[in-house]
Amino acid sequence: MSTTSPSLPGGSWTLGDMTVTRFGYGAMQLAGPGVMGPPADHDGALAVLHEAIDLGIAHIDTADAYGPRVTNELIREALHPYPDSLHVATKVGATRDEQGGWPPAREPDQLRHAIDENLKILGLDTLDLVYLRLGDAEGPQAGSLSRAFETLVELQQQGLIRHLGVSNATAEQVSEAQAIAPIVSVQNMYNLAYRHDDELIDQLAAENVAYVPFFPLGGFSPLQSEALSAVATRLNATPISVALAWLLQRSPNILLIPGTSSVRHLRENVVGAGLSLSGEDVAELEEISGQG
Repeated sequence: MSTTSPSLPGGSWTLGDMTVTRFGYGAMQLAGPGVMGPPADHDGALAVLHEAIDLGIAHIDTADAYGPRVTNELIREALHPYPDSLHVATKVGATRDEQGGWPPAREPDQLRHAIDENLKILGLDTLDLVYLRLGDAEGPQAGSLSRAFETLVELQQQGLIRHLGVSNATAEQVSEAQAIAPIVSVQNMYNLAYRHDDELIDQLAAENVAYVPFFPLGGFSPLQSEALSAVATRLNATPISVALAWLLQRSPNILLIPGTSSVRHLRENVVGAGLSLSGEDVAELEEISGQG
């Protein structure tokens, strides 16, 4: 269900028994280039996390594979002991190789190890929200998730996980997960240009399940980028502001996790997401998905 918050655009949303701000923060960009290694500016990364809390953000998204371990280490260093209002979501199901690839790691022993690592590095006894990351770097891939997801359900029953979600998933995999155990969120690529999940978002909204889009400007063709820039210029805003504002207005169950390694950009994203789009603006933006 959705509620209102005076401090951040979009108000808040209830993930199971947790209330989070619809405007959250994705920590991936705090790692080094290619999401590998430490940040160039360690203190700057900590400052971004402190600013997120100061702004009232109550939802931070991370993964042990970022760095690897780097973003989780930064989150703990900056924010532990965590405010009661803060909820940290993480992902398991992929690891990193020496070339910077994202090979799958969804065998039961790999998942148990990943949960142990997240708990240890974040300094937690229970993880608030764990996504099973599916597919690969190219996107969702068809196939059953039952063996991997049932492993996470077992760990949830042991008290190590509070809530479950799926990421990089097909609509069929979302349904398969829901047949095994409740999920509170789906995290997939979705934006003005890449709208494969339109039907899924509406279905999840009716079920009070959150949808967390990543890459708000990912996958745009040059023509689509030009069209977005034209709308942004008319509104005296940036393309990312328009894209974030559109996502918040698209459906009440959409939660934002734009990432940045800059305090200034974080503040700009918050302001930008609060941009008010008219019906005419939205109608024009809706046409972007058909351009390419």
